[in-house]
Amino acid sequence: MGRYFPHRYICAISRFICFYPVFVYAYHFSPPSLWWALYPAVHGQATPSAAGPFFAALTYEYQETRGREHPKKFLQGFKGYLHTDGHEAYHKLPAEIIVVGCWFHARQYWEKLLKATTKNKRTGTIAAQGLAYIEKLFALERAWKNLTPEERLKERLAKSKPVSNAFFVWVQSIVALPKSLLGKAVHYALSQRKYLENVYLDGRLELSNNRAERSVKPFVIGRKNWLFAATKDGARASSIIYSIVETAKENGLRPFQYMQFLLEALPNSTTGNLEALLPWSDKLPVECYIST
Repeated sequence: MGRYFPHRYICAISRFICFYPVFVYAYHFSPPSLWWALYPAVHGQATPSAAGPFFAALTYEYQETRGREHPKKFLQGFKGYLHTDGHEAYHKLPAEIIVVGCWFHARQYWEKLLKATTKNKRTGTIAAQGLAYIEKLFALERAWKNLTPEERLKERLAKSKPVSNAFFVWVQSIVALPKSLLGKAVHYALSQRKYLENVYLDGRLELSNNRAERSVKPFVIGRKNWLFAATKDGARASSIIYSIVETAKENGLRPFQYMQFLLEALPNSTTGNLEALLPWSDKLPVECYIST
């Protein structure tokens, strides 16, 4: 099934992928190890409400650093849109990978600035204005969640893009100390503009990378209990198990029953029929599915 479940298969047929990194200590190893959390919406679909075939896959990969060589190697063969945060390593990937920035991350800078302002003095501040622009974008997206990708793109270009343009014109007019909260908010917005505006290239793209961030919550919760991985091999093995279990859940399967089915079916399977065992296959036993 590839380096990690089902890694090569996903990169070969996906059009949309989300990345989000999470740190975990590997005992006896330094620097802190890192898991790349990958959420691809396979067959070019970014949301279940969009028209066309859709299924989801989550792949977690262990790496010791956050170097750009890891996502580059992981995404070998992938051509399409990559949803990420603002980490610079993603901006140095091959040209056929179009990076789509996260407006939620941009929003957090203005929110932090607002929280640093006395409550009774927040109205009308620069922080409040910045938040208002971005919240308008998200409000529009919520109103369009049930549209087709084509309809959503048309609405974005007509109503959302002008808001985005006005926001960046406004940000460019701000003068602030680089290391201040305002300076950081301005710098992030302007340095990420190219990637933030890529959401206007396709109606199937999303305004934020929250889809990937949600996918790492089960891992983050688990980390609070087991704290670290004792060995590199243990970290890699855990990443495979997490990938299978979380992908099963994303496709409406019962993880225990699906894992049991795999353990029984794989010894009698060949490479030619592995696709029938994947979580989105229509050939899985009925007991693997969550009752609706």
